[in-house]
Amino acid sequence: MSDISNDTIAAAEAVLGVRYSESERTLMRDNLAPQIENARRRRALVFANDLGPATRFDPRLPGFRAPPPGPPPVWQNRDVPPLPESDEDIAFAPVHALSGWIRSGALTSRRLVGICLDRIERLAGRLECFVTVTGERALAEADAMDAMTRAGHWQGPLHGIPYALKDLFDARETLTTWGAEPFQERIASGDAAVVTRLRQAGAVLLGKSTVGALAYGDIWFGGKTRNPWNLNEGASGSSAGSAAATAAGLCAFSIGTETLGSITSPSERCGTTGLRPTFGRVSRTGGMALCWSLDKVGPICRTVEDTGFVLAAINGGDATDPGSIDMPFNHDATRPPEGLRLGWLPQAYEGDDVTDVDRQALEAVRSLFPSIREVNLPDLPYDTLIAVLYAEAAAAFENLTLDDIDDTLTRQDEGAWPNAFRKARFLSAVDHVQFDRLRRLVMEALDGLFTEVDVLVGPFSTGPMLVASNFTGHPCLHLRCGFEGLATRSELSLAEGRLELGHATSSERTFTVPRGLSLWAGLFRESHLLHVGESLERLFDVHHRRPTLAT
Repeated sequence: MSDISNDTIAAAEAVLGVRYSESERTLMRDNLAPQIENARRRRALVFANDLGPATRFDPRLPGFRAPPPGPPPVWQNRDVPPLPESDEDIAFAPVHALSGWIRSGALTSRRLVGICLDRIERLAGRLECFVTVTGERALAEADAMDAMTRAGHWQGPLHGIPYALKDLFDARETLTTWGAEPFQERIASGDAAVVTRLRQAGAVLLGKSTVGALAYGDIWFGGKTRNPWNLNEGASGSSAGSAAATAAGLCAFSIGTETLGSITSPSERCGTTGLRPTFGRVSRTGGMALCWSLDKVGPICRTVEDTGFVLAAINGGDATDPGSIDMPFNHDATRPPEGLRLGWLPQAYEGDDVTDVDRQALEAVRSLFPSIREVNLPDLPYDTLIAVLYAEAAAAFENLTLDDIDDTLTRQDEGAWPNAFRKARFLSAVDHVQFDRLRRLVMEALDGLFTEVDVLVGPFSTGPMLVASNFTGHPCLHLRCGFEGLATRSELSLAEGRLELGHATSSERTFTVPRGLSLWAGLFRESHLLHVGESLERLFDVHHRRPTLAT
């Protein structure tokens, strides 16, 4: 006879949101024990974080047409301005200028790395944006790139360009802490795939940028990463350090990841340009797994063109990543965006969270693309898909919950991972399958949308696209479109069981902070985003403004 009573079952029903009769409870009461024992026996196995499920997510629906194989990306043949006298002007220069100066010999990679290391020493502490600075490694890599330059060997646009790496990715013999107390002494034995590819492209690793603990928010074991436009607020997360460091000119670009907003949200907050590629385009090998069917890797930069340079370097299939999809990155930057069809969703421009800057940005888009049209998506509960994230994340870090290691994490509020992981134990497996079926409907909805338009535009967090496109795997480019005066801003929260804007706190001071615009495109159509994004970047003409690190 099981120790489980009908009252125990009834109490569990309340947590799961179902209702059984007394006779149904009696029927299941005595044979629940084997089901529980099976779960306990399985839990005795502790899985490595890099062991993914047997099933894998593929964003491609039947009938998907891949971009045809083509030549390497073609970039604009831009004039390179004279080398500035100011180190700060050099630090904030776009990659094409840095690359041109290094190739011509006007600037060495060692000097550029030195400028970045000096800025990191002076400013990173105020921003709390670096976990580890790999200065010796960076200078050695810079010297190697300078030697190749002198020998006439050129690796491409990223040759000698310094970058920051989100501290989810391994770099050999370097701390890779995942931002969390249980892992703060973890030393990586090798390089992640993205690190290897960037090294092959000539990029120079400056160090590890901070990540919100276990890829959520901007709070990590060493503090709270700050927004360089307003040090009183966080940089948002979880690629908080990558966005803050890039916005503050501590690196030429950085690498981030996104499961549900972790590239686009800190880019919105810090005014950077973030590109979240199509799911599967960039290898995740050597990176922390949070959600195997959602995790994506992409660049955080200061210009749209720079995101293209980085994506070209890190793109490509990887047999060691079960979610990897080998797909060409066809992009010809010399082609104008004429002929691309743009659309916007009316529901994305409704509600109190929509600002005048958002509406003005839409009007500016309309002035450049007068054929932009209103489109719609089916009325589906898109935000309920957050349960899939809960389940996968709780599985990825099950031992933290079962062994009470989650108590060591600094953040313990209702929206933090420890609480989310615990609640996820009450998610129904049947509901999880049904959420997966809903996900299929959402995939079909967005697939239909991108037969009507090539690029969709809208604010970062209003409307369904932040959640919907992350679960379908569609790419997103987020760029700065203007500025507004604010005291504080709301944070994205998981506290209510869905992705919502939390409550802003009061402040006596007003800060001028950036506001951005998101662009979405069809699967593996990042080239569309770059074409439209560069046109809008020139139109908005605000990407060159620098934060003052105001306190």
